[in-house]
Amino acid sequence: MNKGCLISFAAVLFLMSLGLGYYFYTNSKEEPVVYESKKPTIEDIVKKTVATGSIKPRKEVNIRPQVSGIVDQLYVEAGNVVKKGQKIAKIKLIPSPVNINNAESNVELARIRHNESKRELQRQKEVNTKNLDVQEAKASYENAKKEEERQRELLDGGVISDQEYQRFVLDLNLRKASYDNALINSEGSLRQFEADVDIRQQELEAAINNLQLLREGASKNSKQISNVVVSTVDGMILDIPVEEGASVIERNNFNEGTSIAIVADMNSLIFEGKVDESDVGKLKEGMPLELIVGAIEDKKFDANLEYISPKGLDEEGTVKFVVRAGIKPSTDVFLRAGYSASADIILDRRDKVLVIKERDIIFSGDTTFVEIKIGDQKFEKREVQLGLSDGIQVEITNGLDTATYIKVLKKSKTDDKADEKG
Repeated sequence: MNKGCLISFAAVLFLMSLGLGYYFYTNSKEEPVVYESKKPTIEDIVKKTVATGSIKPRKEVNIRPQVSGIVDQLYVEAGNVVKKGQKIAKIKLIPSPVNINNAESNVELARIRHNESKRELQRQKEVNTKNLDVQEAKASYENAKKEEERQRELLDGGVISDQEYQRFVLDLNLRKASYDNALINSEGSLRQFEADVDIRQQELEAAINNLQLLREGASKNSKQISNVVVSTVDGMILDIPVEEGASVIERNNFNEGTSIAIVADMNSLIFEGKVDESDVGKLKEGMPLELIVGAIEDKKFDANLEYISPKGLDEEGTVKFVVRAGIKPSTDVFLRAGYSASADIILDRRDKVLVIKERDIIFSGDTTFVEIKIGDQKFEKREVQLGLSDGIQVEITNGLDTATYIKVLKKSKTDDKADEKG
């Protein structure tokens, strides 16, 4: 029994040894390397860099109220298209009793001043009509005139000298000038009191309007109701940050105020993104861009570079520069504000040129070669001149034509898929 087991074990061991020997023998034989070859093709070469960012309206306006209070009613919602002057919301005023009391006091004070100025104007009119403010100057002038006539008679009679007579002529002229000035001052004084009445009238109207504004939210002379918020531009409502019943603060020199609505012109959009500092030196305004929006598949949008920031921003150790581009309008697709997008900025391009894969280039110092097919699995080196490269394909400017086969040096799975699609 023991002898039979040993024989069986020896037989199994012998068979296993034969199998392992055959396995190692077959694996030790190397298959000959077979190189593929491929002709150059005529294609477009585009060298580009990528900027990531988002879609924004070129003009976006925050609509803020002129008065503080509570949102009483909203007339629009996000997505509505509005015109300039269209109602957006109505604000219910909550006036302070102290402010109302002060406004009422200002109205009474302004009314008293207005009435006083009217009485003074009436008095001045009576004085002017009766010439009471020029009577003294007029009497002095008439007395001087009579004295001059009397002295002239004495001069003609040889009683006084001409020099003495000229003193009375001079006095007459002075009296006449004083009388003329009194007449002018009388008219000017009357106009001054009339102007004072107009000023007091405006102060009274302003006080009344202020009181009415505090009580009702609008004045009788205002063309626009101040507690009704209207759009200041044409556009689309992007957002309504408040709800009915919410408290809002008016805009003034010390406070921006509460935003009631955000309105933007969606017919004029821009792309705003960032590019790496290594690429910004290659950019210039006017360059074409191709936008790819993440939310919209199989669609590219054309744009033109409009702005390159003069200052970079440090983001996690990398310096990036802000760029903006104007998007050409599209009628078949609606772009929404805030869409994330990436922009291919075209740095250079060649159309319909001879190209090969950059992987098939052999570099030797400053010289570049490819291996061309001269027979079955036989190749020889040939010097070629390179042009524009996009990192995958490179332009051949001299040394090849479309009839020449070149050795494929390296081929990845990605290349196989690309060939299948082609």
